[in-house]
Amino acid sequence: MKKIVKAALATTAFAAAFAAAPAFADDAAPALKVTGSATLATEYNLRGISQSDLDPAIQGGITVTTAPGFYVSTWASSLAGNGSFGGSNMELDLIAGYSKAVGPVTLDGGVIYYVYPGTSNHDFFELYGSVAGKVGPVNAKLGPSGAPAQKNPNPPARNNGHNIGVYTDLGLPISGTPLTLKGHVGYSSGNSIYTWGKDVVDYGVGADLAYGPLVLNVSYVGTDLNKDFADANYNLGSELGRKLTRGRVVATLTAAF
Repeated sequence: MKKIVKAALATTAFAAAFAAAPAFADDAAPALKVTGSATLATEYNLRGISQSDLDPAIQGGITVTTAPGFYVSTWASSLAGNGSFGGSNMELDLIAGYSKAVGPVTLDGGVIYYVYPGTSNHDFFELYGSVAGKVGPVNAKLGPSGAPAQKNPNPPARNNGHNIGVYTDLGLPISGTPLTLKGHVGYSSGNSIYTWGKDVVDYGVGADLAYGPLVLNVSYVGTDLNKDFADANYNLGSELGRKLTRGRVVATLTAAF
């Protein structure tokens, strides 16, 4: 628990440093826009796999966006309290990208550098992109991701490991209510430490309940990994890999600012 609190304090301090920066606004429109969020989660779920060994997680992030559409962002989460990821109990993401509205859709793309403080062989980077827009009443997003061959995010037997993937997110606001129904499906392939040479399908279905700046999400998430493969490759901490990858309920409470 002490390590989770330390991770939360580090995230808060990092966010506060950004939030204290001036926005440099002019009379027409701000040259910079600063937004952020803080989240309490029953676990840190990434592509259907628990990154916190099914433990609760504290998360937070800050994004600085320029008027032309370029942005930089940082996001952090506590990890498993027993020292997964080479002993790190925190993931810190450093993000840079560009977003632009083109007609009825919004294009977005950039790079994420995943940092695991206190380790020397887990950091890696990933490229991402997406196109988002309306399909009837549904908010839809489709995008690819890819981590080129890198030494750090792979076990010794897979020094040339890589990972590619594609995903779609769907949201259906329920008119006259604070509810939005959510759906997600993703596919990943490659021989990085995430896929371990396996094609992985992850999924999620749930709902958002919004109240002012607060959003409560409850979702059922998981992967299609079988028990034996999951136990052999995804045992991040004290729990068996199957428990970390099978279908389960995850809840998050997020405050935006």
